[in-house]
Amino acid sequence: MSRLKQITDQDASPAATELFAAIKSKVGMTPNLYRVVANQPAALKALLGLNENLAEGEFDAATRDAIALTAAGANGCDYCASAHTAISKSLKVDGAEIEARLLGKSADTDLQAILTFAVAVIEKRGFVSDDDLKAARDAGLNDGQIVETIANVVANIFTNYINHVAHTDIDFPVVLTKAA
Repeated sequence: MSRLKQITDQDASPAATELFAAIKSKVGMTPNLYRVVANQPAALKALLGLNENLAEGEFDAATRDAIALTAAGANGCDYCASAHTAISKSLKVDGAEIEARLLGKSADTDLQAILTFAVAVIEKRGFVSDDDLKAARDAGLNDGQIVETIANVVANIFTNYINHVAHTDIDFPVVLTKAA
C-alpha cells in the first residue's frame, strides 16, 4: 500500500485534473506514479514537461525506455521496472533484451555505450571519471548524447525515488528488480 496518497480523479485539484486528462489522452490511463506526484501538481507538471522535452532530443522512445529500464534496475525500482517492461513490450523489444536492459546491458553496441555511461552516472552519483567519459566517447557518444543520457537518467531517478518513498502501488504486470 502506498505511503503517499495516490490522488483519485475525484480528489484531484483543478491543476491535477488537467494534467490527468493530458496523461489519459496519451496512455489511456493515469498510472499510480503520476497519481502520487499529483500531490504537488507543480512537480507533476515539471516531470511531464521534462519527459516531453526529452522526447524532442536525439534519442528515440526505445532508447529512452532502455535508459529507464537500466535506471530502474540500478536503483531497485520495481514500479519503474514494471512500467517500462510494459512500455518496452509495446515497442516490440524482446524479453531477453528487456531483462538485459534492466541490468544495464544490450545486444546493440550503440545502445550499450549509452547504458554503460548511464550506469556510471547512477552508480557514481554523477561523479564520473575522465576514463568514463573517454570510454563513452570511444564508444561513439558525442557530448550532446552524453548530456542527453544524463538528462534521461535524472528524469528516471526522480520517478525511482518517488516510488521508493511512496511505495507506489504497481499498476502494471509486476517485474521485480534484482535489488528487490
